[in-house]
Amino acid sequence: MNSPDLDPRFASLIDQVRSQPRQRMAVVHPTDDLSLEGALAAASAGVVDLVLVGPRARIEKAAAALGADISGYELIETEHSHASAATAVQLAREGKVGALMKGAISSDELLSAVIDHSGGLRTARRASHVYVLSVPDYPKLLLVTDAAINIEPDLATKRDIVQNAIDLAHALGNAKPKVAILSAIEKVKPQIQSTIDAAALCKMADRKQITGAILDGPLAFDNAISLEAAEQKGIESPVAGEPDILVVPDLVSGNILAKQLTFLGHASSAGLVMGARVPVALTSRAENVASRVVSAALAALVALQQQSPLKK
Repeated sequence: MNSPDLDPRFASLIDQVRSQPRQRMAVVHPTDDLSLEGALAAASAGVVDLVLVGPRARIEKAAAALGADISGYELIETEHSHASAATAVQLAREGKVGALMKGAISSDELLSAVIDHSGGLRTARRASHVYVLSVPDYPKLLLVTDAAINIEPDLATKRDIVQNAIDLAHALGNAKPKVAILSAIEKVKPQIQSTIDAAALCKMADRKQITGAILDGPLAFDNAISLEAAEQKGIESPVAGEPDILVVPDLVSGNILAKQLTFLGHASSAGLVMGARVPVALTSRAENVASRVVSAALAALVALQQQSPLKK
């Protein structure tokens, strides 16, 4: 894949990954054109080494439709999507791959294998999804979480969601990301649970239950993104105007926010599941090839970070 197809910030990210040792990624059930094309583009870009996991005949048919030669890639044959997920997870458990990428398989089916109690890739943390967005009118990459997995997270789950996003920011090279905990208002109000959770998360950071970042909240979206809006309301915040991470109250609000930024704000997007023993690029059917390459690059960076003792 040529760098002109990528947002400039994401192109820089690809260059960063290319300078690191290549990571092995299992692509789970890449039996359609788009999922296989995205995986092959990631390999061609020098982001990852691929292990294709799925029914050989269907993968080869997809490759033929693309006019692609896959003879140089390792292919582990399985009968169906459930077996593809189980096999890829086992490869990760055995240390044979450092990351997973979703192919033509449902997110629920893949994640069920990832978080399986007996044979999955669970850690002490809840898994959560992080969108990485390059918004044209924002000066740096913006992480939004969780907009894909945890529907109505409680405080303990939000703690994991926040720490997972911080870990991804660290893998991106941001040693002290600024985290805005979002709600509808910037004051703690007992009737709005997300404001109470935001305040508790900030105190958890004070007590080192969340580490490696600067947190503030509750903040409304305008107060978080615009320093001027915060100052007009008399808010003194080390995060307002320059957050690296936006933590949303629930999946619905996060999904809406991420898609608004993508479809109305013209942001380029990628994403990753964090909190498991290996990162998972949970690509959606709507994502183009460029997004899939960047998601693979994110997974490679996190896999490198996790080569130190696993974070629990």
